[in-house]
Amino acid sequence: MKSSSQLSDVLHVLLHMAHADAPLTSEMLASAMGTNPVVLRRLMTGLREAGFVSSEKGHGGGWVMAATLASVTLRDVHMALGSPALVTLGFREDRPECLVAQVVNESLRTAVQQAEASLLARLESITLSELSRGFDHRLKAHRSNGAPLPYRLEDHHGQD
Repeated sequence: MKSSSQLSDVLHVLLHMAHADAPLTSEMLASAMGTNPVVLRRLMTGLREAGFVSSEKGHGGGWVMAATLASVTLRDVHMALGSPALVTLGFREDRPECLVAQVVNESLRTAVQQAEASLLARLESITLSELSRGFDHRLKAHRSNGAPLPYRLEDHHGQD
């Protein structure tokens, strides 16, 4: 099973939105994710339904944060995305009658469930405001070194 970067991608987008002075278009945000605007809009649907973001159509429109950063946890975002699997581990399932495979798979499933529960608990303890503070700290340090910003969102094409 291919691992998904949806949660990471959406958190990336939410931080861009949180630091923007104006609404950001689907095209701009999709560029930051290195994806198609249609894919971005599909991902944002659950976030809109959860009340984390809103969007306006037309000139001057785009996506904006609708919730405070302190009120949204990483677990909230994960759930708004439909709670995709956080831990993926392949299981040998070609011979379900094999007693060894049954024992191995049961043990691995239990471990995956425990790992997911632990990860979800950790995600519950991290808010978007913490991520934002981390970004602000890195940005300040970057600027204090006199270095130019590595990109602007307007011309960013997934090259973080």
